[in-house]
This record gives sequence, structure tokens and C-alpha cells, in this order.
Amino acid sequence: MALRAVTKGSEQPDPVAELRFKVALQPELAIGRFSECTGIAVEVETKEYQEGGSNDFVHKLPTRVKYPNIVLKRGVTHEEALLQWFFESRFTPTRYDMTITLMGPGTQEVRSWVFMNAYPVKWTGPNLNASSNAIASEQLEIVHNGLRMV
Repeated sequence: MALRAVTKGSEQPDPVAELRFKVALQPELAIGRFSECTGIAVEVETKEYQEGGSNDFVHKLPTRVKYPNIVLKRGVTHEEALLQWFFESRFTPTRYDMTITLMGPGTQEVRSWVFMNAYPVKWTGPNLNASSNAIASEQLEIVHNGLRMV
């Protein structure tokens, strides 16, 4: 069985693994590499409207769009830009457009999402336990003003 392409515009693209992705901030800010990213989602809230005389269904009308926070996780390293961005944004947010790109085989870009006016709102450091051999990890939670696809 021949492998199909993963590039944009392919007639029958294969799904790609979620194990390779990159995070970039515009204008450029190097904040390091991450092992996990969650929160790439969008939801349209609805309001129910019961029309008089129509008992077969309830109208569900779209209201506002809701975006969860993005959470980036990684092992603790000597890189400090991530934590510096958090502390810079405590009182007056330093906002960046943040692009998350899913990478396919051969580091080929498959899909990108841009989160507009993103800034960090929560940093969580490692759990320290002398009897554990787990990797010390940290995570950064980021809010944004919406999502657009590239």
C-alpha cells in the first residue's frame, strides 16, 4: 500500500501524528520547545428558543464564540524566556500573535493555527519529589483573542 501525501491540497491526505509541532510568537520571541500543547479548540455557544406552536424541536441560535486557554508543557530547562514573558505580562500584558504548527514527515508543515493577541496568565512549575525519577516539567497557560487558520 502506497503512502498518500500529507501536504495541503492532497486529494486523499493521510492524517499525521500529533507528536511534532512548533510554537512561534510574532514578533519573534524564542520561548523554547514543548512536549505537549492542549486547548486548540473553538466552540459556538447557542441560545435555545422555543417557538410557540412548534413542538417538534427547539431552535438553537448561535450567540458567541468561545476559545479555551492554550496550555504548553515542557521539561524544565535553563531557558528563561517563557517565565520572563509571564512576569512581564503580570500587570500589563505583553501580547503576541502565537502560531502553532503541526509538522508532518520530514518536518513538512501540515496545518497552522494563529492565536491572536496571546499572553500568559498562569505558570506552573515542577512537582519536586526526591523519590521520583520523573522529568521536572513546567507549563504555561495562555489566553488569546481568537483563532484563525493560516
